[in-house]
Amino acid sequence: MKLRNLTAAVFVMFLLPALLTAQNENVDLAMIYKIKQEGLKYSQIEELAFGLTDLTGPRLTGSTGMTRGNEWAKKKMEELGFQNVRIEAACDFSKPGWDNLKTYAAMTAPYYSNFACNPVAWTGSTNGLVKGEVVLVDIKSEEDMTKYKGKLSGKIVLLPSTAQYEVSFEPLASRYTDAQLADMAKRSEGRSGRRPRMDFAQYAAMRALRNKISEFLSNEGAAVLLNSSGTFNVPRSNSVSYKKGEKEPLAQLNLPVEAHGRMERILKHNLPVEMEIEIQNKFFDSPTVYNVIGEIPGTDKILKNEVVMIGAHIDSWHGGTGAADNASGCIVMMEALRILKAIDAAPKRTIRVALWGGEEEGYLGSRGYADKYLVDPKTKEHKPDYDKFAGYFNMDNGSGRYRGIYLQENDVIRPVFEEWMKPFEDMGVTTISPNNTSGTDHVTFNGIGLPGFQFIQDAIEYGRGYHTVMDTYERLVMEDLKYNAVITAVFAYNAAMRTAKIPAKPVMKPRPESERPGF
Repeated sequence: MKLRNLTAAVFVMFLLPALLTAQNENVDLAMIYKIKQEGLKYSQIEELAFGLTDLTGPRLTGSTGMTRGNEWAKKKMEELGFQNVRIEAACDFSKPGWDNLKTYAAMTAPYYSNFACNPVAWTGSTNGLVKGEVVLVDIKSEEDMTKYKGKLSGKIVLLPSTAQYEVSFEPLASRYTDAQLADMAKRSEGRSGRRPRMDFAQYAAMRALRNKISEFLSNEGAAVLLNSSGTFNVPRSNSVSYKKGEKEPLAQLNLPVEAHGRMERILKHNLPVEMEIEIQNKFFDSPTVYNVIGEIPGTDKILKNEVVMIGAHIDSWHGGTGAADNASGCIVMMEALRILKAIDAAPKRTIRVALWGGEEEGYLGSRGYADKYLVDPKTKEHKPDYDKFAGYFNMDNGSGRYRGIYLQENDVIRPVFEEWMKPFEDMGVTTISPNNTSGTDHVTFNGIGLPGFQFIQDAIEYGRGYHTVMDTYERLVMEDLKYNAVITAVFAYNAAMRTAKIPAKPVMKPRPESERPGF
């Protein structure tokens, strides 16, 4: 074949369909103008932020705070005029309900110093105010437990630190540079960010040993277990592996590396350390994970039965008020739908907002939704709503401004998103990454063959507030959230107005993981 003919063939096969797709995108600039005006001049972001942080507090899955957050979100959606608003059961929850009622910790010898601290979720309480000696317990294997047998009753146990603070010369808050965004726009080689298998094995072994240590200390009658978790005197939030019906776990407390390290160094100098600690936690029945859902119904006689979804997870950890992770995403999604409602948008398809429960415990809310409406979890057969699903957009990367979107390797949608993003170039939304990003609810929909997307966001200071007691209202960058709501509203509206649904990835012949090179 002549080169000229070959070039023409390549154009017809690969480039022409993409160009036609882009040309067929009917981007309504008048509607985008209205969305920008409403979203940037009459925003309710700050009021929504107050409601889902300061007013409702932290929203640990299965806690009374989670119930409070769900009820607030439902009421606010109704006030904003959304339709079919409901708090909907997603799935059963394997853990009981858990609330922290009181936490106090201080070193009393060799001198007094009160400590910032955070209880480990789903651990038990102390027997009132515990005063006593701190013991450094170094267990690297099950065999090491024998040397501590009979010596820990009533003791406050300090495990050696697993983290060490290192001075960082990087700014606490930052935005993506042009060079970083250009790098993100390139296709990554290899395993798309997956961990090597050995990491999972090591983590599982570490977790198993940790559980055995906790069980051993509980059986020995230790009073409380102290962990090193967090920096800048800011303790982190996490939980234990605990299910309903099991023995109540030993009280555990997270101390930042500064407090933990101070006591560890004193003990290693053979000097006594004493503390007083009081933790009050409450367990109760909470068997269900819930989602909060509202929508603007579609107006087209046929297309109104198809659904464009926008969403974020409403659950958080128990430290702070879950502001950046992920009240920020929830209020952006609610504000996006509010904007469309306020300007009397009449989308052809239904636009539905979902605030997912239980994301931190494994995407429980979104998976429950998918099981209920989209794919049978046992037979894998498609349910009636599967073919009515017209795309999903998610936010869960903190409070930073959108800079683009991840394609999740769905190259078919690239020319569409390029057209949609053109009106926002002046707002810095220019990057399309062909790669996968994971760790939040869009993964649920990608996993069943439906188009789900996560926006690229500036990190700001997400790493400092992520899963710590610092994740509060102050972490929210209100101007960025206003921009995000505007862009989300436009993406949702465009998806709802297209002649065809957002295309999913073409179906590939199933292949085992083991056939991948380097697996």
